[in-house]
Amino acid sequence: MKWNKAVVAALLSVVALSCNTQHKSTNLPGRPKLVVGIVVDQMRWDYLYRFYNKYGEGGFKRLLNAGFTCENTMVNYLPSFTAPGHSCVYTGSVPSIHGISGNNWIDENGKKWYCVDDSAHKAISGNSAMSPNTLLTTTITDELRLATNFKSRVFGVAIKDRGSILPAGHLGNAAYFYSEETGVFTTTTYYAQQYQNPAWLQSFNKRHVADSLAKQNWKPLLPAAEYDQSVDYSAYYGKICKGEKIPSFPHVVDTLNDTNRLAAIKTMPGGNTMTLMMAKACLEGEKLGMGDATDFLAVSLSSTDYCGHTYGPNSVEIEDMYIRLDREMADLLQYLDEKMGQGNYTMFLTADHAGAHNAVFLKDRDVPAEVVGYQGKVADLNYYLKTELHLDSFTRVVEDIMNYQVFLNNAIVDANHIDRNKAKDLIMGWLKKQPGMQYVIDMENISGATVPEPIKQMVINGYNRKRSGCIEFILEPGWYEFGNSNGLTLTGTTHGTWNPYDTHIPLLWYGKSIPHGTTHTVVNMTDIAPTLAALLNIQMPNGCIGKPITEIVK
Repeated sequence: MKWNKAVVAALLSVVALSCNTQHKSTNLPGRPKLVVGIVVDQMRWDYLYRFYNKYGEGGFKRLLNAGFTCENTMVNYLPSFTAPGHSCVYTGSVPSIHGISGNNWIDENGKKWYCVDDSAHKAISGNSAMSPNTLLTTTITDELRLATNFKSRVFGVAIKDRGSILPAGHLGNAAYFYSEETGVFTTTTYYAQQYQNPAWLQSFNKRHVADSLAKQNWKPLLPAAEYDQSVDYSAYYGKICKGEKIPSFPHVVDTLNDTNRLAAIKTMPGGNTMTLMMAKACLEGEKLGMGDATDFLAVSLSSTDYCGHTYGPNSVEIEDMYIRLDREMADLLQYLDEKMGQGNYTMFLTADHAGAHNAVFLKDRDVPAEVVGYQGKVADLNYYLKTELHLDSFTRVVEDIMNYQVFLNNAIVDANHIDRNKAKDLIMGWLKKQPGMQYVIDMENISGATVPEPIKQMVINGYNRKRSGCIEFILEPGWYEFGNSNGLTLTGTTHGTWNPYDTHIPLLWYGKSIPHGTTHTVVNMTDIAPTLAALLNIQMPNGCIGKPITEIVK
C-alpha cells in the first residue's frame, strides 16, 4: 500500500489535537536541536588528506581536528552506486533488505525501474514522477519523526532527486531537488500540500541562483602552479564539454543556450554553492532547530559526482572542486554556529561511494587497468544463446546487463520453455571468456561461488531476488564498466565495484555529544544510522543491520 501524504497529514492533525499537550517538548536533554547530514557524492576518503594542505582551518580540518573521524569506513554491499549508498546511510541496511538495488533495475516481472519511480506522484516542476515508495524500509529520519510523534521536521535537499528523496524517507516533510529543465528546486506531490511550494521556496527560486552562478563560469581559484595534486592538460583524461573544442580551464558556459547552461551548473562548484544556499533557505524558511523537537536536514552534494564522472580524480577540476568545497563547509559550520549556537547541532559527513582512477591514466603509468562495456554486448550474448539453445529465431533471452549483473527476460525464458539453469551456465561460460573477468557468480546459488571474503558477503548483501540480476560478474582490480550501446567512455571515471577505490569513504562526526577522536577500526556504512539512533535515543530503522560506533556512543 502506498503512502498518501495528504491523508496522513490530516490524521496526524487529529491525533495531535486529541493528545495531552501539557508537556510540549519531546526533546530529551541529550538530543541536539538539529541534525545535519552531509553526503558528498563520489567523495574518496583520501581527498581528506590528498588536498589537506590546501584546506583552511574552518572546513574539513575543523571536522577532523575537533570532531571524530572513522578512517576505515567501508561500503559493505554491491553495487557501489548513488541510490543504494544514500539508502544505506539512512536505513543502516543493504539492498537485499531495503530494496534499492541500483540507480536502475529490472524487477522479476520485467519492468524497468528508476530508483524513485512512482507514476502516482509528479514533480511540481519538470516532467519526472517520483517518491520514496520503492524503499522497503524506514530511514533514521522516519524513526525520528515517529519517536517525536511527528513533531520533528525532516527535509532533504540535493541536486539529484534520489539524493534528497531517499534520505528524507517515507515520512519526511519534503525533499527538494534541482530541475535542470526549469533551473529551480522542486519537490513532488508525494509530500504534503503545504510543502510543495512554500513562500520561502518561491522566493529562493525567483533569485535564479542556478543561472546566476553558471554565468560566472568556472575559473581556477588558485594560480596554476599550486594545483600540484593533478595532471596538467598535456595529459588530459577528462571530457571535452559542450561549447569547448579543446581541454581547457577555465570552463566558459555563459555562452551556452539556457538548456545547456542550466545543466552545466551540476558539474561545477557552483552546484555545491547552490545546494548549500538552498539548504540554508530551507533551514531559515522552516525555522529548523527552533521547535520543541530535534529537526533533521539531509543534504547531498551531487556536483562532486558529476565532476568526477566528467573529469576524473586526477584532474585540476577535482582538486579545485574540493578546495572550494572546503571553504563552503567552513561557511556552513560558521552559519550553523551563528544560527543554532555551538553545541546545539550535530553533523555527520560521509559519501555514498567513492571513485576509481581513470583507467587510461593508470595504463599510461603501467598500472593494470581497463574500461569495458559489456552493457553494449547484450545483442552478442543473445545471438550466442540463440545458437547454443537451438532457438528458431533471435530471442532476447538476456534483457539487459547493468549494475555488473545479467538480467534474464523471465517471460521469454518461460514462453520458450528454456531451461533456466542451462541458460545461466551458458551465460556464465560466455562471461568467463571475456577480458578482465575475475569472478562470475550465480546469484541464485551464491553459496556455491568460490569468491573470497569480504567480496562474497558484499554480493550477498547487494542481492535482492526481486530486483537484481541472476548473474553477477566481478572484474579485475583497476577494470570497470563504463560504456553503453554507443561505445566506451574513456574520460573521467565511474564507480560500482567492490574495490577500496570505490568503497572506502570518509565519515566525520561533529557537534553535540560527539567526542574528539579517531578510530582506524573498520566501520561499515550500515553503522551510520544506528549510531545516529543511539545519539538521539530513538529506535533504529526497521531493516537496520548495522551497529552503533561505540567510540562515539559512550
